Amino acid sequence: MASPETSENKEAPAERPLIMRYAARSDVGRIRSKNDDSAYVGRHLAVVADGMGGHAGGDVASASTVLDMIHLDHSDYDDGADTVLADEIQTANSLLSELVHLNPKLSGMGTTVTALLLEGRRLHFAHIGDSRAYRLRNKVFEQISIDHTFVQRLIDEGRLRPEEAETHPHKNVLMRVLGDVDASPELDLDVLDVEPGERWLLCSDGLNYVAGHVVERMVRETKDLRECVELLVDLTLEAGAPDNVTVVLLEIVEQNDDDDVSTAAVELVTPTALAAADALAAQAAAATKKVAPTAVTETPGGGAGAAAADVPAEGSAGGSSNGSAAEPATTTDPHLGEHLSAAVLREELASRPHELVGAAATAAETGSIPTVAGRSVARRAATVLTHKAENDREDIAETAPRRNRWLMPVIAAILGVGVVAGLWLGYAWTQTRYYVGESEQKVAIFNGISQRLGPIQLSRVETVTEIRMDSLTEFSQQSVRQTVPARDLADAQRIVKNLRDTGTVQECPTPSASGTAKPTAAATPTAAIPSTAAIASPTASPTSTPVPAPCEAAK
Repeated sequence: MASPETSENKEAPAERPLIMRYAARSDVGRIRSKNDDSAYVGRHLAVVADGMGGHAGGDVASASTVLDMIHLDHSDYDDGADTVLADEIQTANSLLSELVHLNPKLSGMGTTVTALLLEGRRLHFAHIGDSRAYRLRNKVFEQISIDHTFVQRLIDEGRLRPEEAETHPHKNVLMRVLGDVDASPELDLDVLDVEPGERWLLCSDGLNYVAGHVVERMVRETKDLRECVELLVDLTLEAGAPDNVTVVLLEIVEQNDDDDVSTAAVELVTPTALAAADALAAQAAAATKKVAPTAVTETPGGGAGAAAADVPAEGSAGGSSNGSAAEPATTTDPHLGEHLSAAVLREELASRPHELVGAAATAAETGSIPTVAGRSVARRAATVLTHKAENDREDIAETAPRRNRWLMPVIAAILGVGVVAGLWLGYAWTQTRYYVGESEQKVAIFNGISQRLGPIQLSRVETVTEIRMDSLTEFSQQSVRQTVPARDLADAQRIVKNLRDTGTVQECPTPSASGTAKPTAAATPTAAIPSTAAIASPTASPTSTPVPAPCEAAK
């Protein structure tokens, strides 16, 4: 029998690890033709993504992002998970850019992302867009995320009241989003302490059509997670549901010894089932290929598969058109990567309890996995979906940019040479020009043009004459100060000579060789000349003094 002292010195039982219990549901709503929302929730990871980009890309963006993150659903991070969630979202953003590059029809697609990653007693939070995260803790219900919308910015700046936001004409305009917009989008990141019993609600903005106080009451008072999720979606449908709606509700609890699959919403997939699923997907893809090879995969319920036009889909090369058995795949099969992607994805999903809803669930079920063509066939699934093939990913990083590595430096060098050559030719041309201006209160000839290029003066003094500026007429002084352009040096010297001789920049007419400034009566018998001119003209001779010209009189 143990002594009291021994009993008192017993160590307290170790804390049990924390996990998430959860429920999720997604609905296309009353108006939309397909579901662009995607969500995943498991024991350690919860993600909601609301896709956008029209009929072509909304479901692709959300499904690609969610499927790219599912491998994070575990608690074993040797170096900690401080940057894991943010890095993974940036990687998903790069994947979206690659998909758009592969298929320009997806240009402009994007998605919101709101995610939680549970590591020990800490909860890592990441958010971009207008999906929301609410927390109920110690009886306090509050919104943790901040909407990255135009109206929220107006509210933050005090230019709009919160109650006016719901009716604002631009309430759906997003200021930040993941996708074909920004190479490195800004995320809201936080690390929060977590306690057993607290609840989290992640949802797309489709739930905004249910009043906030009603949502809070449902989360507070409905004990069963599944029932609460169903009620919230049903309330949205009753309110008209003009948008897709996705709801994930989770509760932080201590893990029990027998709590292995109690929260699972998936059965383990056997190899036989995998083969059967691949065969069905191949047959469906072959049938679709006969009718419309570039059509978007859609389900009867309105939810579209995540592969849009021209995006490779698993099974697209499987089976022949007449329904005969498919030949064994070879290493040269261009669609082998997609087959591998679907199989690896199903293995990932079958390895742990989870719920997958929305466009991502449709993609996983049909094998329409968004993948990036152009990567080697054996690498795609691991690098795009599970990130397990580290060696292959390093090979891609080394080989993929090699084709274009030389292109940008060459273009930059050509542009640099062109700019330098253009500047030099322009400067050389200016040095062939001349003008007359003022220097040291005297008339001077300048080589170049009377402008500056930054600190560089594009002219220099060629000659300073002895002509003082105050010896010129007021008009001539103004002309010289504003500079008088010349065709060449000789023209500039002519302008200076005119200034010296006449005081003007214009060339004055000179007397003719005969000495007659105007016609005489003898020369022009039919001209109507006054009698005084007729009398004066016979006395004119080649040696007579010419009549002063107007420019001479101006002097």
